[in-house]
Amino acid sequence: MLHRIDEEITFRKLEILLAFMESGNLARAAERLGVSAVSVHRALHSLEAGTRCSLFRLEGRNLQPNDAAHALAEVAREVLQAMAHGIRATREIAGYAADRIRIGSLYSLTSGTVPAIIMGLRLRKPDMQTELVLGSNSDLLRKLRDGALDATVMGFPEGAADVESQLLFEDEIFFAAPAGSPYARQAEVDLGACADERFVSLNEGYVTHDRFLEAFHVAGFEPNVAMTTNDIFSLMNLVGGGIGCTLLPGRVRGVLPRNVCLVPLAARYQMRQKISVVFLRTRERDPNLLSLLAACRSHSAELEVTASRR
Repeated sequence: MLHRIDEEITFRKLEILLAFMESGNLARAAERLGVSAVSVHRALHSLEAGTRCSLFRLEGRNLQPNDAAHALAEVAREVLQAMAHGIRATREIAGYAADRIRIGSLYSLTSGTVPAIIMGLRLRKPDMQTELVLGSNSDLLRKLRDGALDATVMGFPEGAADVESQLLFEDEIFFAAPAGSPYARQAEVDLGACADERFVSLNEGYVTHDRFLEAFHVAGFEPNVAMTTNDIFSLMNLVGGGIGCTLLPGRVRGVLPRNVCLVPLAARYQMRQKISVVFLRTRERDPNLLSLLAACRSHSAELEVTASRR
């Protein structure tokens, strides 16, 4: 059984002891630590009370360490180094300031947004290893809460009080149809007139699926969904293959198959997605996440500049 260590002996006082031993006097130790010489003197004598032995002798006006002080300082250095290593290992297991970061993303954000953010992060943290995990909004939020992800780029999770987020951009929802269909020639699509149309959709849990349901709720009917999928790129190919129409966010325009077109929705059905980087509130001071947020802010600023030039 370990002997109880007197409460007078603390990590902070051991740090003060080392600073005093290395600097040689009270004033220099106080300057190094940003405290008063009186505080240093008080801490050193407190260690004598905790160890129940004399550690220093007074020579004139100077405090001189004896052999016992040197022995304690040697042990203190090992203890503080071991604890620093332990804290570092603990933080790495928890994902805090580790040399890697696990970022979640929706499939639709991998064609532009996520690569740009990762490149921005590497400019700030060149040695950082990045792991990318793809999934639905609900999957990503669950993995974030379980500690499997450090942050995720996704549709803003309404009502999630345990997370913080930073908006990246807002995305408009469009009607997606085969390029050769009558819809491709329309200036806008009235969903209310599409009750007899076949549709394809993402499965439940995806933010685009949520907007899909909201739009048809406004239209006043339940769509005839011929097929569902977990992959937005497969969804676009299903539309191009004539399986059905769907609703898609404008961010996929750059990777849209040639045989698929996006048509604006009529005003009453128009809606937008808020795409944000999301992380747990308990991790808001994590240096890696702060670097990620800086990269995200830079990307958002670039998007605004690009939009202003159009």
